[in-house]
Amino acid sequence: MKGVILTNAYSSFPEADYQPFRLKEEFSKLGVTVDILKNDFFPVSVQNNDIQNKLSGYDFCIYLDKDKYVLHALQKSKMRVFNSYDAIETCDDKMTTYLALAGHGIPLVKTLPGLLCYDKSLPLKQSALDEVEKVLGYPVIVKESYGSLGKGVYLAKDREELNEIAEKLKCVPHLFQQFISESAGRDVRVIVVGDKVLGAMLRQGKDDFRSNIGAGGSGSVFSLDQNTSDLALKIARVLDLKYCGIDFLLTSDGPLVCEVNSNAFFSSFERVTGINVAKAYAQFILKNI
Repeated sequence: MKGVILTNAYSSFPEADYQPFRLKEEFSKLGVTVDILKNDFFPVSVQNNDIQNKLSGYDFCIYLDKDKYVLHALQKSKMRVFNSYDAIETCDDKMTTYLALAGHGIPLVKTLPGLLCYDKSLPLKQSALDEVEKVLGYPVIVKESYGSLGKGVYLAKDREELNEIAEKLKCVPHLFQQFISESAGRDVRVIVVGDKVLGAMLRQGKDDFRSNIGAGGSGSVFSLDQNTSDLALKIARVLDLKYCGIDFLLTSDGPLVCEVNSNAFFSSFERVTGINVAKAYAQFILKNI
């Protein structure tokens, strides 16, 4: 058996390099050869009215890129991919993730989708910002729909800051969310593989409303209650994720879903918790091939 891990052609930071390296290492221990390839060689194309797949010699692909077209083509050519095209596309867009989770009894943060503008010269609709104030109050979170490691997430404390941020993002897919003060600067990252919760890590920001370790935060082991563990499994099932990292905000009324990451980085998680995420994911894939 032979597998391939496809990574982004332009990622060069430690978290992105660690993930494929650890997975390859654990597959090797299980007697499986895995190649790590940068997604820069057009692995798929449409020719002669069909999809041509240069990776057809592999038994499976772990897709660690965000290029949905390549992933869609790989899956359509009957290649086993982890995660699936639908799951990764849904989670790549934070607003689409929330829409997919809505209606399933999952506790979500009050959210408004951003109004997308197609002409930078046009002024913001102040009536729209009036609605943001009315529904969400201050401070309010503004997020770019695409992004990771805490990038593209902003906090507006008043109308002036909201106007400035909304003006900056008006031509970029974004959303507005209620600020959960109880969980300011901290959240819980839960890793799920298949139908099993591997563990949880409390993330704490350093003088920042964001908790991301990639943005300067720190992590510690967190003891997960059964309710939150069951909730994490439900989220993974709804989104059809075989591997994911789910971020929960902490409140006195229970956890709220902040974000779901279909290709969650796990170097900090492994280091803090001592849990071998790569091994669990490799074992799951082999069991399901």
